[in-house]
This record gives sequence, structure tokens and C-alpha cells, in this order.
Amino acid sequence: MELDLPFIWAAIIAFAVLAYVVLDGFDLGVGILFPFFPEKHDRDVMMNSVAPVWDGNETWLVLGGGGLLAVFPLAYATILPALYAPLIAMLLALIFRGVAFEYRWRTKRAEWLWNLAFAGGSTVAAFTQGVALGALVQGIPVANRAYSGGWWDWLTPFSIMTGFALLIGYALLGATWLVMRTTGELAERARWFSFVTAFGTVAAMGIVSLWTPYLKPEYLDRWFLYPGALFTVIVPLLVGGCLYGIITGLQHNKDTRPFLCALGLFVLAYIGIGISFYPYIVPTSVTIWDAAAPNESLSFLLVGAAVLVPAILIYTSYAYWVFRGKIDPEEGYH
Repeated sequence: MELDLPFIWAAIIAFAVLAYVVLDGFDLGVGILFPFFPEKHDRDVMMNSVAPVWDGNETWLVLGGGGLLAVFPLAYATILPALYAPLIAMLLALIFRGVAFEYRWRTKRAEWLWNLAFAGGSTVAAFTQGVALGALVQGIPVANRAYSGGWWDWLTPFSIMTGFALLIGYALLGATWLVMRTTGELAERARWFSFVTAFGTVAAMGIVSLWTPYLKPEYLDRWFLYPGALFTVIVPLLVGGCLYGIITGLQHNKDTRPFLCALGLFVLAYIGIGISFYPYIVPTSVTIWDAAAPNESLSFLLVGAAVLVPAILIYTSYAYWVFRGKIDPEEGYH
């Protein structure tokens, strides 16, 4: 039986993007919350909680973006021109944020500047990722296998809404991460932010979920006709279960549960997007089979992925295992 290589590669890239969102999401969330913790000691601990893993988390972004170029070149050539502005802003924000990790610990006089770079870079990166997602969901006009829209087509009320939704969601991941990894007053303040952002995230998910089916007739059919209608019933119940897990975990000092349930919210949202998209990679213009490179190229690249993806998973798992547990407030920068 011949393998459906475009489908396999679509699954690999989808996994890479999900891994990036849930892993880099919480350290972006820590940066988003940075301005709400004015004490230098708290900020030191917050950055130290993500310092050992933040750069490894971004490996998945490189894998997803590079894989899209190599495996689905038509999609890459179509999506990038449509989203140049938010994606360039995201990359610049990630650069400033990455530099801030190193420079903030090397200066006292300009520490305020690198605090701003870390918080601002995290916020801008999160917001522009949400805007790019919203622009992709609402559809990219394609004519003759090329982007046929304008420079500002990505900027719509829906994309702005998804930008704020992802910003709040990342703040939830960051807050629950701090609950899980820190102690004392810092953890208690993070617990309060977890309550607020949990309800904010679920509310934002509800707004976006109700809005999305009316963007495209295909989405409406997918969600309200059988068998997609089954997910329309099941997903809200699962979202409610995750919210319940976050709240009860926070109330009963089960510090790991809120973070895991927050990740569950993101996984559910991602599955919902996948249900809306499939089989399109550029909704609703280009399918994964239309956009795929020749099978010979996909087969060659799959050999590399079979080695690379498990290696990244092993390294990532090991890093999180080594740096597990609560942060020592007196530890220096890793």
C-alpha cells in the first residue's frame, strides 16, 4: 500500500506547530505577565523559570516553518506574502526577547530597557501569532497558484480578536506555569492571574468559535452537519472540564493540574482549527495534496524527519526532566 506522504507530512508539521504553541506559549506568557510583577526579585525568578528551556521550545517553530517551505512550497509561497507584516513583527519581537534573556543579566543601568524588550517582545510575538492565525482562518485569496490579495488583508476585526485571544491564552499558560514552578508571594499572585486568564481564555475561545463557522460556508457545514456536529457538542464539554480542572487545581493547591488543563484548552482549540481546515492547508483554496512537493522529495525528507523529530522530543523531555520542580528563588540565571 502506497503511503499518503502529503498527509503524513501535514500531520508532522501540524504536530510541530502544536508543540511550539504549547511549549513556547508558556514562556511567552511569562513575558506577557512581566509588567504586572514590578519587583526585581520576582522578575529574576520568572525569567529563571523559563531560561533552561525557552530556546529549545523555539526549535519547533523552525521545524514547522522550514518543513512548510520544503514540503508544501506552494502553501509557503502563498501564505508568506499574505502575512508578511505580522510574521516579520513576530520574528523581530522574538529576536528582541531572546537578546533580553542574556543582556538583562549583564547590566544594571539599562536593565529597564531589557525588561521592556522581554515583556514587549513576548506580547508582540503572541499578538501577531494570533493575528496571523486569524488571517489564515478567515481565508487567503489565491489566483493562478499565487496570493491575489492586498497588503492589509490580514488586518480584520476577526484577526484582531484572535490576536487578543491568543494573548490571553498565553498569559494563562504563563500564569499556571509560575504557579507550578514558583513559591511564596510570586506563586500566589500568579494563582490570581491564573483565575482571571482562565475565564478570559474560555470566553475568548467561545467568541472565536461562534464567529468562525460564519466566515466560510465550508466551516458552517463542517461544524453543524453530521459528523462534525458531534464535535460541536463534545468540544464545549471538554473545554468546561479543562476549566473545572484549572479552577479546582488552583483552589486545592494542586499546582501541576492547572498547567496541564490549560494545555488541554490549547489542544482542544487546535483540534477545532484542524477540523475546520482539513483537507486545506490554505483555507479554502489549496489542499495539502495541491501544495505538496513531489513524492520523491517527500520521501527523502521523511527519512531526515524520522531521525530529527524523535531526537528533538528526547532532548526536550530530558531538559524538562532535569529542570523539573520548584525554582530556588536564590538561584542565578541558568
